[in-house]
Amino acid sequence: MWTVLLSSRARKNRRELPTAIEAAFKVLLAELEYVGPNRANWANYSKLGSQTHHCHIKKGRPTYVAVWRVEKGQIRIIEVTYVGTHEKAPY
Repeated sequence: MWTVLLSSRARKNRRELPTAIEAAFKVLLAELEYVGPNRANWANYSKLGSQTHHCHIKKGRPTYVAVWRVEKGQIRIIEVTYVGTHEKAPY
């Protein structure tokens, strides 16, 4: 199992998600916790660097994405750094 943390920005943005997107995000969080950071089963999943990953939670307009990273030097800790619309994603 992995420990999944949310950054303050991700926590704030999560409160603003539509209900259906929040439900899908909960599924992603559960998968991150139980399976780990490599989530190729999600739409447009990719690594953005050696430790950073992202995927689309909902395709279309607007597109919702999540960005997370594996904490360096830590054992099995993932921090979700962003969840929200694609337009404001930090990449």
